[in-house]
Amino acid sequence: MALLTTLALALSGVTLLSAAAQAAEVDVVRNGGFEAGLDGWSCSGGRAVTTPVRTGAGAVQGTPAGSDYAQCAQTVTVQPDAQYTLTGYVRGAYVYLGVTGSGTTDTSTWTQSAPDWQQLRTTFRTGAATTRVTIYTHGWYGTGAYYADDVSLVGPGVPTGQPPATPAGLRAGSVTSSSVGLSWSAVSGATSYAVYRDGVKAQTVSGTSATVSGLAASTSYAFQVSALNDAGESAKSAAVTATTLAGGGGGGGGGDLPAHALVGYLHATFANGSGYTRLADVPDSWDVIDLAFGEPTSVTSGDIRFTRCPVSECPNVESDAEFKAAIKAKQAAGKKVLISIGGQNGQVRLTTTAARDAFVSSVSGIIDQYGLDGLDIDFEGHSLSLDTGDTDFRNPKTPVIVNLISALKTLKAKYGAKFVLSMAPETFFVQMGYQFYGSGPWGGQDPRCGAYLPVIHALRDDLTLLHVQDYNSGPIMGLDNQYHSMGGADFHIAMTDMLLTGFPVAGNTANVFPALRPDQIAIGMPASVNAGNGHVPPAEVTKALDCLTKRANCGSYATHGTWPALRGLMTWSINWDRFAGWEFQRTFDGYFG
Repeated sequence: MALLTTLALALSGVTLLSAAAQAAEVDVVRNGGFEAGLDGWSCSGGRAVTTPVRTGAGAVQGTPAGSDYAQCAQTVTVQPDAQYTLTGYVRGAYVYLGVTGSGTTDTSTWTQSAPDWQQLRTTFRTGAATTRVTIYTHGWYGTGAYYADDVSLVGPGVPTGQPPATPAGLRAGSVTSSSVGLSWSAVSGATSYAVYRDGVKAQTVSGTSATVSGLAASTSYAFQVSALNDAGESAKSAAVTATTLAGGGGGGGGGDLPAHALVGYLHATFANGSGYTRLADVPDSWDVIDLAFGEPTSVTSGDIRFTRCPVSECPNVESDAEFKAAIKAKQAAGKKVLISIGGQNGQVRLTTTAARDAFVSSVSGIIDQYGLDGLDIDFEGHSLSLDTGDTDFRNPKTPVIVNLISALKTLKAKYGAKFVLSMAPETFFVQMGYQFYGSGPWGGQDPRCGAYLPVIHALRDDLTLLHVQDYNSGPIMGLDNQYHSMGGADFHIAMTDMLLTGFPVAGNTANVFPALRPDQIAIGMPASVNAGNGHVPPAEVTKALDCLTKRANCGSYATHGTWPALRGLMTWSINWDRFAGWEFQRTFDGYFG
């Protein structure tokens, strides 16, 4: 009877789907419920949220702004000539769900208003040669935020297959002082390629060329490439080596700094045991003078004020006219004078776009009032931290991080190429990111850990100087996987090597923080035993410089390169160095003079 029924159905033109064929229909979307934040998604104006959600613990919020309608998209692998159903739950005003790259007719659906979760649904058929499509959700111009959750694309799954072959023909092309261009031959079946620098994955690209940036000048690097598809990764190609050109200034306003610079903070708004030092009395050895500090009216206001030290606290303080005249005199002598924002007591959290805009406006006002050369960011304490689930330093979504990046880019654009931008984070916010990043994949870690990394990375092309505070620090693990402690050259060597080499964030070799240029790096040290924990005597300062610039006197730590273009030294502070008889200044002058 079963045979006759099957034969009859076949003769009548009815196609039977086996249980195995029906089971082959799967959801091919990765992280459609946003339980892993934005993992797998590429979003403009979007961030992961924990409320409101439809199911689980996560959803995405998109906020259109200007000409950006806050699209979140994901490219997925599909079978050619196959039927797929795209669904998703949305809420908010004007929410769209759709697909592009289908090879036939791209479809979409939308709702004008969804006060509560509403399912959107559309179907499409892939073209005869289509193997990948992009699904998306977005809002619309001039409307409010929207939310999306539980996005799925159901249709035939794709067989696992085999990883692609190893790429061939890798060659180096354009070389600058901080980048190397690479190209290679296409590999059949590859959907992307991984580029390795000295054995560490540097980036993943979809085409057959890439530019690896953030490299040190006059340094030799070895590059390899592998091919990837849904089945896995090929073996790495044969290596090709390239040596970067001699140093250049980059785009961070440092082109007219001396090759080796001395940076110091000047107590401009307060006095302490070191005494007040007038700006005109700062010796010519100091190339960059950071005026400490501009502070906010409240932690979250973004409104920064620079109030000079009162006569009652600083009897020898100069007048405003004398102070401005001293700034002009320093600039005429080729020095840079910056306003430093934050410090130990100046907590700044730009939690809103209003605070971001107030920051830009008030900082611009200070720069314009005194005719300053730029800005130093010295956010400490709890100014920067990462929200739970914010795990990708290349694509941060925490408001205090995103708003700070936006504010600094706005200021850079306003003042142009000669605007000097520097940062003075503590080791906890930078090098500790080698071990831990934010609250971690399971929560429970200090959310401030590594929190400067997304800011530094986003501004690396605009950043003049990074001088991490190698003081008041606990032990930090270096690239040798050993802990290093303050008090000698070893600590400065290990911490600086991490910045000039790059490092996997939270130990993830697929998520590498790229190296900075040596001309962007100054080593932060206390000027004297009174200035802060971690002071080292002149001989240890010299050892650190010898190791990093000449690969001599390195001790037990093996650096990953030699960087004669290292910019110089930073200290807290000019006042404390004067108090100690200018020992730090003399050490710098003796080494680079």
